[in-house]
Amino acid sequence: MLRLIDSHVHLDDDAFDDDRDAVIDCASNAGVDTMVIPAVDMESWSRIRELCAHHNRLHAAFGLHPMFLANHAPEHADALATWLDDGHAVAIGEIGLDFHIDGLDRQLQQQYFQRQLDLAVERGLPVIVHARGAMDQVILTLRRSGDLRGVVHSFSGSEQQAEQLWKMGFLIGIGGPVTYERAQRLRRIVTNMPLEFLLLESDAPDQPDSLHRGKRNEPARIVEVLRTIAMLRGETEAMIATVTTANAVRLFGLDRHVH
Repeated sequence: MLRLIDSHVHLDDDAFDDDRDAVIDCASNAGVDTMVIPAVDMESWSRIRELCAHHNRLHAAFGLHPMFLANHAPEHADALATWLDDGHAVAIGEIGLDFHIDGLDRQLQQQYFQRQLDLAVERGLPVIVHARGAMDQVILTLRRSGDLRGVVHSFSGSEQQAEQLWKMGFLIGIGGPVTYERAQRLRRIVTNMPLEFLLLESDAPDQPDSLHRGKRNEPARIVEVLRTIAMLRGETEAMIATVTTANAVRLFGLDRHVH
């Protein structure tokens, strides 16, 4: 069986409250035995830490997501530093900018984003970045923030923006959207990009693949993402699985984070 890593799944979400263990087992049976769980706000940190403590193949990322701006307070960014010091986080995330939603204060988003990027530089941790309707600003902020590494998850930008990111050493997270035939630009990017910058992700419970449109997404479904990418690139599923798994292990230091 192919070994896959889901580099982005919100397994603490209440959509999984009734069958979380079954979802984890289903993923494992599909070959998805390792998952990175990013936070969205301070309240989610303890949930995620507890979840990861009970499953040694689940890995936590702590951060303040731009879409949840109303939940954040300046002292939460300070508290994040303390949470990172216990050594269990494999990344800072989910962080970034969202200019797609009206009414989210862009300047305040930028302040939280920058503070967390500074923490990532200080701690030597990778970042998991959300960038929706704000890709140019995200790239500019990453570029001027120093020695950073990470992934822009659920990538939705242009071919030029993708190239700028991987030339900076950033990885591109790809999930369910690539399975839709209408996603022509994304499919071109995935077909032509250097494989060493590709990560597989579900973003579950959101962003299901085309076979499960409108349903709750699950980490097991990245098998469909893998199949699509292999088909688009004319390469074997085994090869894509091997390289993307190695990419995730390298980025998040997963070989050092057995708990």
